[in-house]
Amino acid sequence: MKKALVLGATGGMGSAIVEELAKREVEVVAFARSEKKLNNWFANFDSVTPYVGDVFDQASLSKAAEDVDIIFHAINIPYQDWEEKQPKLMQNIIEIAQQKGAKLAIVDNIYAYGRSEGLLVKESKQKNPHTKKGKIRLQLEEMIKNSSVLFFIAHFPDFYGPRAENTLVHYTLQSIVDNKRAMFVGNQQIAREYMYTPDGARAMVDLAERDDVFGQNWNISGSGVITGEEVVRIASEHMRYKKKVLTVKKSHVRLLGIVDKFMREYVEMFYLNEQPVVLDGEKYEMKVGSLKKTPYKQGIENTLRYMVSQ
Repeated sequence: MKKALVLGATGGMGSAIVEELAKREVEVVAFARSEKKLNNWFANFDSVTPYVGDVFDQASLSKAAEDVDIIFHAINIPYQDWEEKQPKLMQNIIEIAQQKGAKLAIVDNIYAYGRSEGLLVKESKQKNPHTKKGKIRLQLEEMIKNSSVLFFIAHFPDFYGPRAENTLVHYTLQSIVDNKRAMFVGNQQIAREYMYTPDGARAMVDLAERDDVFGQNWNISGSGVITGEEVVRIASEHMRYKKKVLTVKKSHVRLLGIVDKFMREYVEMFYLNEQPVVLDGEKYEMKVGSLKKTPYKQGIENTLRYMVSQ
């Protein structure tokens, strides 16, 4: 891997992948819409070339992908745009990868697996999504697998970390940083799994450096599970936050959905707060090796320090 294109380079996971590739002295084209963020975040990396572009513009995407060995797809799209835009986006990326003869490394979530039934989820689990967004993720996976592109798909739990701003955990942490009344979505006593973005980026790049992982799905597990109460406790102690963090229930989300498009779309994903999906990372560990995972306390504190610095 000599040259990589990272799509969504100013997102939480995308920016972490850019930095991980740069640390390994891989030439990187960092593709995103925000010129300011690209220049501010990656100016100190000699091997990173910022590229301002629109992923729905094939000419722009084609120029950015010139001479790259692999394309990392880490783009976030608002839930309300998924049905219309996700297939178009994936088709654009597939066509460019085919034209350039580049491999594809896909950052994916857990939605296509559907309900976990309380078991650790292996890659062999039949995907039977019961939500609209889960069905869209499965549709995108089938598009990739029906193409001629050499690919791998990495499934991750919900992200948290520096720059991972489009997450529910981020909104809780941001309110704590701002010393405002904070809210946590879902029962705070239920343990869930999260992925610290720099850890996830290492897993993505470790996979991309191997030839024997392509054509497969890979579940990347987080640092165990943690309750919302523990997340709140760690953050509150670090920030000396004294306010009570309120719990957002499904009924609240439904009510907010009347005026908020994101919350309207999020309602169907609330099951993840009631019966969390926890990934089994054994396949990755058997093939690639043990992934160094940041303990939640350290990861949350690192995230808070970054947020304060901004």
